Amino acid sequence: MADNTIIKKTDNITVQKPVVTSGGDNSLAFSKTNYILLAIGMAVVILGFLLMSGGSTTTEAYNPEIFSPLRIKVAPLVCLFGFLFIVVAIIFHRQPRKTNDGC
Repeated sequence: MADNTIIKKTDNITVQKPVVTSGGDNSLAFSKTNYILLAIGMAVVILGFLLMSGGSTTTEAYNPEIFSPLRIKVAPLVCLFGFLFIVVAIIFHRQPRKTNDGC
């Protein structure tokens, strides 16, 4: 197997420098699956914030809708689920498939 070094001889001194090639491992930190899972998690978080939004109570009129179970219980849980899903999407790493050669 060839050694990736350049040998330069000058005045009876041998200098070896490693050759740096750009064709090495250019893999990204995340795979396509990770990015898809991250997008799903972000969409769930945005959905949770949209469920929390709505009309508010002013000094002229009281709006009892601000205390609805959708806003104070369901929406925060949806956001929490979305954030947990994002954490799982960051940690997720698919194992390479083992090939069965019949051995």
